[in-house]
Amino acid sequence: MTLFPIFLLASGAAAATGIVFRPGPWYAALRKPSFTPPNWAFPVAWTAIYLLSALAATRVALLPGAGVALALWSAQIALNTLWTPLFFGARRMGLAMICMTVLVVVVAAMTVTFWRLDWIAGMMLLPYLGWLGVATGLNWRIMRDNPGAGAA
Repeated sequence: MTLFPIFLLASGAAAATGIVFRPGPWYAALRKPSFTPPNWAFPVAWTAIYLLSALAATRVALLPGAGVALALWSAQIALNTLWTPLFFGARRMGLAMICMTVLVVVVAAMTVTFWRLDWIAGMMLLPYLGWLGVATGLNWRIMRDNPGAGAA
């Protein structure tokens, strides 16, 4: 049995938080920076990221020494799953920013670890790091530019 469907299932669970905790009118009313991508870009980017991440994890899963890499993959998917309910559900932009910061560190470590095991798997994670750069900037600017807009 291939491991890809298992990694994809975990990614799908993370993606499902976007269905449960939709941005909605609260998010639409917030001041956003000029570099905010159009709404259609978010599901497109995350679909590609989740597929690439699951494929990368599948490539390294059975390699000798993959334990740390898979632990980092597990940590990143948990943090990824947590961010949406923090930001859109609880409207706790500061906690979401902390979550995002830890997520970036974990994904960076995961990318290096994957790269050492299989450089192709490591390269597959580069779009994830790039998108997290955009997402981190958005989280920061929205939090900064909308004081008092979060949870009471």
